[in-house]
Amino acid sequence: MIKRRSFSKIYFGWWINLVTAILTGLGSGFYSLGSSVLFKPIAAELSLSRAATSVASGTGTLCNGLTFGVTGWLSDKFGPKWVMIAGICTVTTGLVLMNFIDSAWTYYLVWGVMIASGSTLAFTVAVDKMLTDWFISKRGLAFGIRFAIIGIMGVILLPVVSWLSVTQGWRMTCLIWSGVVFAGVPLVLYFVRQRRPEYYGLLPDGAKVESGLEAGIDGMIAKGMEYAAGFQETEFTLRQAMRTPAYWILTVGWIFRGIIFQGFNVHCIPFLTDMGIAPIVAGSMMATMVFFTIPSRFFSGIIADRVQKKHLKFLPVGVFICMAVGITTFLLHPTVATVYIFLILFGFGEGVYTPVDIVIRGRYFGRKAYGSIQGSSVIISAPVTFLAPICVGWVYDVTGSYITAFTVFLAMAVFAAFIMFLLRAPRPPAQVDDIRRFV
Repeated sequence: MIKRRSFSKIYFGWWINLVTAILTGLGSGFYSLGSSVLFKPIAAELSLSRAATSVASGTGTLCNGLTFGVTGWLSDKFGPKWVMIAGICTVTTGLVLMNFIDSAWTYYLVWGVMIASGSTLAFTVAVDKMLTDWFISKRGLAFGIRFAIIGIMGVILLPVVSWLSVTQGWRMTCLIWSGVVFAGVPLVLYFVRQRRPEYYGLLPDGAKVESGLEAGIDGMIAKGMEYAAGFQETEFTLRQAMRTPAYWILTVGWIFRGIIFQGFNVHCIPFLTDMGIAPIVAGSMMATMVFFTIPSRFFSGIIADRVQKKHLKFLPVGVFICMAVGITTFLLHPTVATVYIFLILFGFGEGVYTPVDIVIRGRYFGRKAYGSIQGSSVIISAPVTFLAPICVGWVYDVTGSYITAFTVFLAMAVFAAFIMFLLRAPRPPAQVDDIRRFV
């Protein structure tokens, strides 16, 4: 007999989604957005150039990639709960240790290795894997809501962290946030589930369970697979996915998105303050960028649920075009007004990418090895995206401006749009294997 839990009338997957989104916004949001807020204060206190300061974020990207793959495998094999707990504890410890750093290498070790790795364990693929298991027909809506909430948390977080950094100093800001992150542990213990909903007597999306199927796990799992097949979702292993062109095109798209986003995100507030904008105002301007990710994250997920597999590629194509238009607008006429246009379009495009990428991978490759498939792409991209913020910092150190770096971002966005246009849904695994035998 399946052991049922006492769930409310609202499908429990929605509660999982809400809680993990808030925790991700507070935890991962501080790492990804707070790095720009704390950039100049840390550089000044440790007497580092912008390229040297960027090494911490670059190292974080590399560790993120390596940890991502391990996290995906652990989540597929053992479930997400204890992976997330380990990550939260690691992030909390790292934020406490930020109070004691006194050199570049300790900064790289704590911020670039410990906090980055912990953030990946706690707030990325483990959660994505769990939600992919719990949602199929409503997956885009679920991830749209998730990333919209993360965006809302970012809008709230940036001014708060900017104010704390100015009034309390960056060390105390990290210490305060360690308590905020650690408060998520009991929420993870209560809300996060280790397995698919079928193991708890439920079907994905909260679909109705027919009488008689509650009696055995095997029956529920079979029904879950039947339910997924009704949405043309086929289960791939990692090896089968890597044999398809779609896997590699998605990986290339992830690489270009990572270079552009990481390169700009770390240097956003330094870029704005270089224009004479006060740090707190610059934090609010970056929050404007994050604000415009909210509607794009939410509605892109809803749209992705309703788009046929063969047309899903146009969503990431649109992302890169949107970024390219924003960058071009600023480069042609660099003023505060065009900075706002740049930030709005960049935020709108960036907001679309992650939920759409998750939906595409789920629709193309299924639930079975989702964590490993997503994680392997990030591992492949990590060595390249590791260099992005460092190279942007080096360009500034050499030229005294970010214009050259932004021009490179523009070229990359245009090329990435073309690559994503080539994306096609893969054949089912059996057909892939049959074709490989005769090639």
